Amino acid sequence: MQNFEKILWWLIGGTRGGKNRLRIIMTLDEQPMNANQLSEDLDLDYKTVQHHLRLMEKHHVITTMGEGYGKNYFLTDQMEANLDKLKDIADKSGVEI
Repeated sequence: MQNFEKILWWLIGGTRGGKNRLRIIMTLDEQPMNANQLSEDLDLDYKTVQHHLRLMEKHHVITTMGEGYGKNYFLTDQMEANLDKLKDIADKSGVEI
């Protein structure tokens, strides 16, 4: 198992916030958004979204462009290349997409 796949197992299948992180990743796969847009789109608390974004950025799942309120979040190339593994992890861990 590759290191990035292990990170995805931990972020999605191994922690309580995995479902919300999966929802954020799938939303960002459709289009880049800022934290406020994600919060509204996913009906999640803004601070919760910020927490998940910081964690995923730290582990190179997402990247940013811009600063402050207008900072947009994107999937990294590595995450985009591993979307099929992400879906497998979600299935195996019982996290619904």
